[in-house]
Amino acid sequence: MAIRVLALVGSLRAGSHNRQLAEAAVKHAPDGVTVEIFEGLGEVPFYNEDLDAEANTPEQARRLRAAVSEADALLLFSPEYNGTMPAVLKNAIDWISRPHGAGVIKNKPAAVAGTAAGQYGGVWAQEEIRKSLGIAGAKVVDEVLLAVPGSVNRFAETHPEKDAEVIESLCKVLDRLSSDTMAA
Repeated sequence: MAIRVLALVGSLRAGSHNRQLAEAAVKHAPDGVTVEIFEGLGEVPFYNEDLDAEANTPEQARRLRAAVSEADALLLFSPEYNGTMPAVLKNAIDWISRPHGAGVIKNKPAAVAGTAAGQYGGVWAQEEIRKSLGIAGAKVVDEVLLAVPGSVNRFAETHPEKDAEVIESLCKVLDRLSSDTMAA
C-alpha cells in the first residue's frame, strides 16, 4: 500500500528553502511513500465563515480540501515569521478544519518540518503549527522533529536535496508519518 503525503509549504517566496525542503521530500521519499506538494496555497482566500457555504466556497479552498481528503497524511513545511507560523499555513489549517469537528483534517496524521534563518530553525513556528493541527483534529506526529537552523548560510550553495543530514532526518519524519498512517 502506497502512502500519499500532501505537503503544504508555508513560504510563498520563489527560491524558498522550505519549498526546496519539500522538493527534497518528493525526491527522497522512502519506498512506499509518495509526497505531493500542494500548489496554489497562496491563492486560498482568508477563511471567512460567510464564504464557507457549500454553494459559495471558493474554488481554491475546495481544491485544498479535496487534496487533503485524498491524502493519507500531511507534512507542513514552515519558516518562522516573527516567532510564529506564516499566515498561509494558519489559513490552510482553518479551511481544512471546517466544518468544526468534521473537517478533512480530522484524525489525519500530520507532521511539521522546516528551516529558518535563525539558530533554532523555526521551532517556535513548528510548535504553534503542531498546536493548531491538534486543536483542528489532526493526529500530530511530534516524536520525530526536523528544524534546520541557519538556512541562509546552510543552503546558500547546496540544495537541501543534496544535504545528507537533512535527507536522513526528512526520511525519519516520513517513515514515522507512514507508520502512524498504517496504524490508523
